[in-house]
Amino acid sequence: MENIDYPMQTLAEPFRIKMVEPIRMTSLEYREKALKEAGYNPFLLSSEDGFIDLLTDSGTGAMSQAQWAGMMLADEGYAGAKSWIKLEKVVKELTSMPFVLPTHQGRAAERILYGILGGRDKVFLSNTHFDTTRANIEYSGATALDLMPDEIMENDKFLPFKGNIDLIKLENSINQIGNNNIAAIVLTVTNNSSGGQPVSMSNAKAVRKICDQNNILMVIDGCRIAENAYFIKHRESGFENYSYKEIAQEMLALGDAFIMSAKKDGLVNMGGLLCIKDESLSKKCMNQLIISEGFITYGGLSGRDMEAMAVGLEEVFDESYLHYRIRSTAYLGEKLHTKGVPVIWPIGGHAVYVDAHRLFPGIPVDQYPGQVLVCELYRIGGIRCVEVGSVMFGKYDDHGRLIPAAQELVRLAIPRRVYTQSHIDYVLEVFDHIMKNTSINTGYKIIDESPFLRHFTAKFQKIDNNGNT
Repeated sequence: MENIDYPMQTLAEPFRIKMVEPIRMTSLEYREKALKEAGYNPFLLSSEDGFIDLLTDSGTGAMSQAQWAGMMLADEGYAGAKSWIKLEKVVKELTSMPFVLPTHQGRAAERILYGILGGRDKVFLSNTHFDTTRANIEYSGATALDLMPDEIMENDKFLPFKGNIDLIKLENSINQIGNNNIAAIVLTVTNNSSGGQPVSMSNAKAVRKICDQNNILMVIDGCRIAENAYFIKHRESGFENYSYKEIAQEMLALGDAFIMSAKKDGLVNMGGLLCIKDESLSKKCMNQLIISEGFITYGGLSGRDMEAMAVGLEEVFDESYLHYRIRSTAYLGEKLHTKGVPVIWPIGGHAVYVDAHRLFPGIPVDQYPGQVLVCELYRIGGIRCVEVGSVMFGKYDDHGRLIPAAQELVRLAIPRRVYTQSHIDYVLEVFDHIMKNTSINTGYKIIDESPFLRHFTAKFQKIDNNGNT
């Protein structure tokens, strides 16, 4: 692997801009009106009404010239298309799994696999289930349990692998629940809900050993597997001379199944994967794929999508790209940290996570401090982002009272190869304005919500200083 030297302090994008998309800044009055009409939920805003869109890094990246060129060569055959054969070869080389099922995105793969494995009385254990994962598991009637180490909650503490699953909690849960009732252990890499934090190879290998001892299926949710490989190479002893791809291959080989939203480290705008080692399980999944997605060699994707994904899964392991990707995210997080903005530390791979409860200590958790920050970022600067707290993960008890999430976070997800450093400097300037008014002590009330994934479509009302909406 080529050892690239980065002698300068300035982080320069490892690409040249060939085509541009205009974005526009709206007035404060316009944004306040748009936000109110959207029920104070940035998901319900029109994309063109935002200036910097950090809502998600899923499918929002810019594709390369090689990906666009590949799309022109795509084979749109219904069965056995050349584009599928190309994608299948790339995926098998990466995952070592013989059965590859394409899907239109990651949550479709989740719905198929967890719908088959789940059901009433079944339990899934994970470092952290993300929103669509949890929703698909709970929709099947199963239970999703997160098993993070307690010290992970110390946001200011530097730990090299804050995404790890707690192995003691894992073994205790297996003993309490019984291995026959555990549908799978799902290892999410990187760990999105814990701040985009990486999982170490030693932790993944320990999970594999526990699965073998208890005859439990191990699923790797690896939509950011390349970003995770970067952290392993630079933080875990013994991997200094490995390529990023070799690290990813070693980790994925540990799993019995692999789920991927290719809209992340596949570097595409649409696509997902479900890869499986066991033939009988793969046949069950293929039946569901045909019913819900499409034939087994396209799974809801066009040949163009598959061509772009095959190229993206190679490009994502490029050393220059990964260095830029991780360092550009860290640039935003480190600058915010210097300004006194409370963030999850160290900075993860794809996003910066702000601790909204610490930023706005006067706002009660049942008034959603994360949603306040989300709305303020849009109102002041036209920045869209997402709450990862009690709106996304909160539950209600039998009396309708909120059971809050473990943390009240806001995620600033960085799209791949989209924004320049000046855009990120603009985001930092918006935070300067927000830091001048952290004494806000009222938030929002949810007035409309769905039973699953409510954060996507929920509507809110402001609460005034007298507690009225």
